[in-house]
Amino acid sequence: MGKIVRVGVIGCGEIAQVSHIPTFNFLSDYFQVTCLCDISTSALEHCRRKVAGSSPKITKSAEELCSSPEVDAVLVCNASAYHTEHALLALKNDKSALVEKPLTSSYKDIERLQAAEKASNGSLMVGYMRRYAPGFLDAIAEIGGISQVLYARVRDIIGPNSAFVGQSGTFPKRFEDYDPVGSQALRDKGQAAADEALTAFGVPINDETRRMLMYMAIGMPKSVKAAVLKPPIWTATFDYGSFPVVYESGINQVPVFDAHIEIYGQDKIVRINYDTPYVKGLPTTITVREKTTGPRGEKCYQERHVRTTYEDNYTIEFKAWYETIMNGHEPKTTIEDARQDVDLMQMLFHAAF
Repeated sequence: MGKIVRVGVIGCGEIAQVSHIPTFNFLSDYFQVTCLCDISTSALEHCRRKVAGSSPKITKSAEELCSSPEVDAVLVCNASAYHTEHALLALKNDKSALVEKPLTSSYKDIERLQAAEKASNGSLMVGYMRRYAPGFLDAIAEIGGISQVLYARVRDIIGPNSAFVGQSGTFPKRFEDYDPVGSQALRDKGQAAADEALTAFGVPINDETRRMLMYMAIGMPKSVKAAVLKPPIWTATFDYGSFPVVYESGINQVPVFDAHIEIYGQDKIVRINYDTPYVKGLPTTITVREKTTGPRGEKCYQERHVRTTYEDNYTIEFKAWYETIMNGHEPKTTIEDARQDVDLMQMLFHAAF
């Protein structure tokens, strides 16, 4: 048993209640939540009761949490408009930070965060939890056996989160004891950040473009050939040089989580299957469909379903974060990944608007 990392959590909303705090509780040999921060007193009291072990301190001040000598590392999972501001506070206080996606939609924020990380004894890791799935790594190995990628499809069309959250066994609660001034400040800050990004992208600023900016966080192609960004479901076609990728995303009311990445080669198709993160223990699996040789030398079809582990993506991600804090491992998901997200947002908006 190594050192226990004392964690401060900024944001006591749904994802903290459903996933983050329970995961820290399960990983009690790695982490102890010692401080919680939120603008809602009721949310703070509710989450304090959910923390296993000693009762954490509570505060409405992110600065107080980040400067606390009882906090070694900071999880930022509050409203996205404050992600950069609170990540900067953590780094200023030499604390390692895990910041939920999206980190930012602003190039200026990226530069500020990179400078702060360079000057800090802490590091910043972005919460792209799906990239930590062993199934994702297994699929990369399978794809490595494809001589030439012909086509890929990425889909992330999900039903209402309430359908999955209600069956998660975590019984989260929503609270509305917010200061009206603070709520208005959040709305103003979110709109100002969106307008700054859209101005930098050189696209029209209106309710439609602001709304779309809230949804995007995907990988990096050579170019975007076409994009139809019309909620609730939107699509884009990416050019990766030697092959195209079709991306589909959005939300409807059918209670199914339809998220996968599928890569087509000449003799093999590899699919990474993601399930909802709101129900703990659902594995990421891969499906391999390929042409193979039968026992008599004949050409035949083979389909394999691979499940490497039942360990969920958040658990694996938090273990990786522990290694960056304790052993100085470079985060797998960095500020540079977030910069590529901003690059891609700009490309998508240019193609669509």
